Amino acid sequence: MDIDITAYLIIGPENTMGRPVESIVEDAIKAGFTCVQIRSKIASVRELINCAARCADKIDELKMSDKVALLINDRLDVALAARMNGVKVDGVHVGQDDIPVEVCRKYLGDNAIVGLSARRNDLFDYVKTNDFSNINYFGIGPLHKTTSKPDAGRLSDGSMITRSFDELSELAKITPVPIVVGGGVTVEDIPSLARTGAGGFFVISSVCSAANPYLAAKELIECWKSNRSK
Repeated sequence: MDIDITAYLIIGPENTMGRPVESIVEDAIKAGFTCVQIRSKIASVRELINCAARCADKIDELKMSDKVALLINDRLDVALAARMNGVKVDGVHVGQDDIPVEVCRKYLGDNAIVGLSARRNDLFDYVKTNDFSNINYFGIGPLHKTTSKPDAGRLSDGSMITRSFDELSELAKITPVPIVVGGGVTVEDIPSLARTGAGGFFVISSVCSAANPYLAAKELIECWKSNRSK
């Protein structure tokens, strides 16, 4: 399927304030979110498969299975196991230090979605010199330091790299696939982010930890749309 990365939700059981993952996913999709990634550093393989199944069922219930992509973070084994159990998993998202995208593509097939995170300080050189033929989109961040992904942007010496809007505008121009930007993104960032040329934004806490996830997601979507056209 084609992927729409305009509004991209990353979610796992540790992010929902005790609420069911699928209920947050439902709120986000009803508000207009276009992509869901299951990500957890604490859940077991079986828990991840069950989580993916519940989210896939909810997406199907909303009649959005052909429009909203469901991805698994990092775990190609989980994506394959879920598919073998009949779960509609559309692909995976991996980091540069995870399983190679070529392997993901081989096992998931040409029609799967494969996303790649950017974690390098020499990101411009990476974009100019690497092959992007096996990925559908490029995840870039963090925009800010974030508690949801505390190691995002951290270099081997412990220092942190965050991305400026000027950098993002340039990266959007030179990257051969769409870029999606996140890392502590809030609604206050959306006007500037929407004007960088990025394909979309990704969030965790801004929706998953909100008192009303639907209203939080809706506010992000409406802000993106109103500033994207300017």
